[in-house]
Amino acid sequence: MSATRRAAVLGSPIAHSLSPVLHRAAYAELGLADWAYDRYEVDEAALPGFLEKLGPEWAGLSLTMPLKRAVIPLLDEISATAASVEAVNTVVLTSDGRRAGDNTDIPGMVAALEERGVRQVERASVLGAGATASSALAALSRICTGEVTAYVRSAARADEMRGWGERLGVTVRTAAWEDAAAAFEAPLTIATTPAGTTDALAAAVPDRPGTLFDVLYEPWPTALATAWAGRGGAVVGGLDLLVHQAVLQVERMTGCAPAPLAAMRAAGEAALAAR
Repeated sequence: MSATRRAAVLGSPIAHSLSPVLHRAAYAELGLADWAYDRYEVDEAALPGFLEKLGPEWAGLSLTMPLKRAVIPLLDEISATAASVEAVNTVVLTSDGRRAGDNTDIPGMVAALEERGVRQVERASVLGAGATASSALAALSRICTGEVTAYVRSAARADEMRGWGERLGVTVRTAAWEDAAAAFEAPLTIATTPAGTTDALAAAVPDRPGTLFDVLYEPWPTALATAWAGRGGAVVGGLDLLVHQAVLQVERMTGCAPAPLAAMRAAGEAALAAR
């Protein structure tokens, strides 16, 4: 039977995306036999045309780089969460033809931490200052009662992170990347940097670390995550984030809640193991 409802992930590059695996697993578990989820290579220039061609069978879109900010002018509305970081990773296409943007990365981070028992911390550290770092600050605005220290590579990045802190209501102190090992003194460290960036810090993990949230899921485990777990610290990984944000996407696009977290995680783990 052909699909009567459609959704997809868009981005460039997109071939590596695990989103189809996660969403299809959810559809199977929920009995949504007439739903389909695909992936499309779409860059910023092609995005307007792609959106214009979508028919009434389309329920939603997941967006990855470089589209999270580029999509905003093309939407009819965005949630306060998405507006807070100027990034949309979810578009719900409503029955009346409207495009509603949301950000499930932020509540996904909060949910991933809560699953591991981290509901509130008195201070935290963030490694890096890119787009994911601003989402991390937004998540910390919900659970961190004190100061956040961001470890960055340049004065410009430091200014950006302090600006995001002011916007999000988080007290942000910045420090040089050369001092990043000091991040591990906080009860929660969120690593938002590209693969390999934190490898040299693995030797600096203390004997009794707190919680590490490393947003990478491939390659996994990272050297830092391995060292952290080896010293008895709690580790939250990129797959945890990916699954929790996808759970929220499935619920928003299909209207079915709760989405099947365990089945989606198992599918993601199997897909990564097969790579």
